[in-house]
Amino acid sequence: MPLVAAAVCPHPPLIVPELAGAAAPELDDLRTACDAAVAGLLDSGARRIVVVGDGPATRSYGLPFHGSLAPWGADVEVCLGSPRPDRPDLLPLSLTIGAWLLRRSPTGPSSVARMHALAADADPADCAALGGGFRADVDWGLLVMGDGSACRGPKSPGYDDPRAEAYDDGVARALADADAAALLDLDPALSAELKAAGRAPWQVLAGAARAAGGEWRGELRHYSAPYGVAYFVASWERV
Repeated sequence: MPLVAAAVCPHPPLIVPELAGAAAPELDDLRTACDAAVAGLLDSGARRIVVVGDGPATRSYGLPFHGSLAPWGADVEVCLGSPRPDRPDLLPLSLTIGAWLLRRSPTGPSSVARMHALAADADPADCAALGGGFRADVDWGLLVMGDGSACRGPKSPGYDDPRAEAYDDGVARALADADAAALLDLDPALSAELKAAGRAPWQVLAGAARAAGGEWRGELRHYSAPYGVAYFVASWERV
């Protein structure tokens, strides 16, 4: 069965209120947009959810999914699926935040079928092939976790880069227009220089949408760069 819907969200650790502390209200709008995108994904008719995000290596994770925010200063464990005696591999940050967002929805955790991490240097063709190769016996949806550039201003994690804003504006347009071709055209080298963690996951989305065929409608729910890192929230649906 084909991909029927997708949600795109960022994965800043501070989106989790327990970690943000007094700064939590600063990302209320982002949290609200992510919740709406995830709710739309789960209400789309998709009966299985695949989650993709960046990680230190390209690999898949199976149930149960287990992530922790302890490395970022919060004693928050995120688990999906029945625990087992042997502790499974910890999810990378992007997939941990994805699991955290799904847990905020009462229907989210039970529908997650698999999670995949993509290395920063993953080849665009391989990313597209991964998305195009997903198969399910029911309609399925994709939760795509990825930040934009981290070079938006002198206080950003990657310092200021004058190319960053144009790069992020292009990603925002592609997500708003459900433009798979534009996402596939994102340059891995430039994306790496701008520390855009979402490049490979977005290209998985593009490959999945292209393989599903038909026309797609996009909605850009949020676009900001509050800490020098670009955050996008978007919804895609097949029409």
